[in-house]
Amino acid sequence: MSAGVAAAFFLKPKSDAIPHSKYRSSPVDRGAIHQTVTATGTINPVALINVGSQVSGTVAELNADFNDRVRKGQVLLKLEPTIFNAQVGQAEANIASARASLRLSQATFERNQQLVEQKFVSSLALDQSRREMEVAAANLKLAQAQLDRARADLNNSVIRSPIDGVVIKRTIDLGQTVAASFNTPNLFQIAQDLTKMQIDTSVSEADVGLLKDGLPARFVVDAYPDREFHATMRQFRLAPNVVQNVVTYNVVLDVDNSDELLKPGMTAQVRLVVANRDNVLRIPTTALRFRLLEEDQEAERKRNKATAQTAPASPAPAPEDDVAFRSASETARMFKVYKLDARNQPQAVDIRAGLSNFRYTEVLSGDLKAGDQIITRAINEPKAP
Repeated sequence: MSAGVAAAFFLKPKSDAIPHSKYRSSPVDRGAIHQTVTATGTINPVALINVGSQVSGTVAELNADFNDRVRKGQVLLKLEPTIFNAQVGQAEANIASARASLRLSQATFERNQQLVEQKFVSSLALDQSRREMEVAAANLKLAQAQLDRARADLNNSVIRSPIDGVVIKRTIDLGQTVAASFNTPNLFQIAQDLTKMQIDTSVSEADVGLLKDGLPARFVVDAYPDREFHATMRQFRLAPNVVQNVVTYNVVLDVDNSDELLKPGMTAQVRLVVANRDNVLRIPTTALRFRLLEEDQEAERKRNKATAQTAPASPAPAPEDDVAFRSASETARMFKVYKLDARNQPQAVDIRAGLSNFRYTEVLSGDLKAGDQIITRAINEPKAP
C-alpha cells in the first residue's frame, strides 16, 4: 500500500462514530424506595402541668427554681399567711358566737315548751322560740362553712407540686404579689418526664390519607445537625387548622429521650415513612421534570408528525363511562421520560410511576429496564466567544 493510499484511508471520515450526548443521564436500577411525608413540628413534654394559685397574696417563700426536680406534694412557694390566719381566727370566733346563740335558743325553746303545757304562755311564743332555735342552727352551719373556706385559703397559700417532674418555667419572684381575682395565674410549668417527649406537627391535608397510627418517623433538630432521631406516630387529631385557606392537621409522634438531649420547644424536621418497597425498578425523580432542548423538541415533533402520517388509521376507542374516575388514579401517575438510545439520542418513553421520594421514583410500567440511561438534565455547554 502506497503512502497516499494509506493517508487517504486514515483520513476518511468515520460516519459510524457515536456523537457525544448533550444530556446528563443516570442508569435505571433496582433497589428500595421509602416514601415519606415531611412536616415541621415542635418537641414538647408528654405531660406539661401549669401550676397556679387560687388565692391572692405576696410571695413570702420561694423553694423552686428553673430546672429543679420536684416531687409530688413538695412545697414550691408560700404566700404571706397573716391575712389567711386572721380569716381563720374570725371564722372560729363566728362559730363560737353561733354555738352560744344556739344554746340560748334551745334553752328558751325548752322552757317555753313547759310554759305552754302549763298554759302560762301562748303557742305563738313557742313557735317563735322554735324559729329562733332553727335560725341559730343555720347560723352555726354557715359559720362552719366560713371556717372551712378560711382554712382552705390558708392551705392554698402554700403552693405544692401536683406531680413528680422538672420545673421548666417560673413566672414568679420572691416578694411579688399574686393576683387571682379574675383568672388563675400560672406560677410554674412542670414537665412530668423529660425522657418521654412528643412532637406536635402540622401535616398538609394532601398527605393525611397516607397516615396511620404506628408509622415510623425520622427527624433532625438544629442542635444536632449530624444526628438523626427516631419517633413513632401516636395520634392523628381530627380538628383542622385553617390559616389563609391552607388546611393542616396536627399529628403527634412519640419520642424516646432517654439521654435527654432533646429539649422542650426545639423545632424538628420530621419525615414520616408511609410506604416501603424493596427491589423495584426505579429512576431518578429528577427525570420526571426533565424537558428536551428546543432543537430536540422540534425534531421530536417532526418525527411524531411523520409517524402519524405513515401509520394506518386506528379505529376510535369506544367511549367509557369511568374516564373521570380513571383520570385520578391512572392518568395522574403517567409521565414521559427520555432515555438515551444506542447513538446517545433522546428517546421518549411513557411510564406509569409508583412510589416516589425526593431521590427515586418507582416504575410500574413502561419500556425501561435496568441499565438503561435515563436523562436527568441538559449539559450546559459554554457559548463560543
